[in-house]
Amino acid sequence: MTLSPTALRQGARKTIMFVIAFGLVAGAWEGYKAIGPERSSKVFGWKIIPSASDQAMPHIGSMFSRLAKPEVRGNGTTIFHAVALATWYSFRVALFALVLGVIVGLLLGVVMARFRITERALMPYLIVSQTIPLIALAPVLVSWSGRLKPFGFQFEKWMTAAMLGSFLAFFPIAVASVRGLKAVKPESLELLDSCAASWWQGLIKVRLPSSVPMLLPALKLSAANAVIGVLVSEISIGLKFGIGRLILSYSQDGSSDPAKVYTAIFGAAVLGLVMAGLVVVIERTLTRNRPKETAR
Repeated sequence: MTLSPTALRQGARKTIMFVIAFGLVAGAWEGYKAIGPERSSKVFGWKIIPSASDQAMPHIGSMFSRLAKPEVRGNGTTIFHAVALATWYSFRVALFALVLGVIVGLLLGVVMARFRITERALMPYLIVSQTIPLIALAPVLVSWSGRLKPFGFQFEKWMTAAMLGSFLAFFPIAVASVRGLKAVKPESLELLDSCAASWWQGLIKVRLPSSVPMLLPALKLSAANAVIGVLVSEISIGLKFGIGRLILSYSQDGSSDPAKVYTAIFGAAVLGLVMAGLVVVIERTLTRNRPKETAR
């Protein structure tokens, strides 16, 4: 697929803006280190001015240089290699969580859009479900997954993290799909009636395509929720190979090697950027044949 000059210009503009934004953040970080106090300060008795010491805020150059050094003394594995493997592992789990959340959200949205009584019955519970903290839900789900073996299928820990990620990812899709499936133009519904089309035929031909502009923003939110859910779940359930667990493991060396902690945070940031980029690709694919005023 050949990119148009407009798409190339937009991509170049976004890349330049990303570099500028990163430079501003890095400049603000180093600027505060230059003028900030070595110890945290209090204002009206509240400790709100953070410390700018090397232990609390290592130099950005130290963080990046730490990536090339061994993870553990005497071990040939570098921090970069360990963080890259952990990020790749978490990406696959988060992608599975996003796909599962989108499927569940769409199914719930279709059912609620088709049967109004179902929307009235389910929507309050869906809203309440998002108030449940994952840290409290994760141990319960792990204990259940260890006991339940449907058809001899064994739940693994990464599946539990994916389910918890999808638990956060499905809600925006469910809400957006209900709104999108109902926001069909009256003339389109009249055309469906004149053709004697069933509700399910109209769902495929008209309702789902017309709901795409509402689903895309929800997909961006779901992708972010999937990443957050998986990272929190990895820490809560003790998943060994993910970037969330790596952040917890490296934080134990925070007092002696503070730059090491931020290398794992870099991995989490890259994970979020990759998921956001994936959603942008999906958005461009779904809206490339739409009029500009409809695709917004």
